[in-house]
Amino acid sequence: MKQLFALIFFCSALCAKAQKVDWMTFEEAMVAQQKEPKKIFMDVYTKWCGPCKILDVRTFQNPDVAAYINKHYYAVKFNAEGKEVIQFNGQTFTNPDYDPNRSGRNATHQFTRYMGLSAYPSMVFMNEKGEFIMPLIGYQTPQQLELFLKMISQDDYLAFTTSEDFVKYRDNFVPKFID
Repeated sequence: MKQLFALIFFCSALCAKAQKVDWMTFEEAMVAQQKEPKKIFMDVYTKWCGPCKILDVRTFQNPDVAAYINKHYYAVKFNAEGKEVIQFNGQTFTNPDYDPNRSGRNATHQFTRYMGLSAYPSMVFMNEKGEFIMPLIGYQTPQQLELFLKMISQDDYLAFTTSEDFVKYRDNFVPKFID
């Protein structure tokens, strides 16, 4: 009986590990990309954003989502109002108006503005060269996010020439992630 409980505990520990997205900083992702090119998936959040917290719990902790992101992307967690220094395309982005004493909304980071983001959560996809592919704005269920994760990792989006191409792709997409 003890062996059975030990086996269940061991398997649970492995499953719990597999359910976590391997988040890194933007700088770490850019360095990793130089060694082994891979697309970047960036979760742009704020500390006060309720849907961001729900996305963390309901979507990013989904085992299918986490496993897929970890396999096909470098996953970046970026606070849109944080104080991280970002070096990108020969420019330095900071948040000079960041106030560590604020408990709610803070100043918007320069890199957030550079990406053209003003709503949270936002998920940004970048290709293997560090070029922006697209942002995805708002909370996504595991199945909703699956469409974009697969469409971008498999380069299916490159075949789209009209918005109708995407609509047809979306309408024919069959999600496989379990909720």
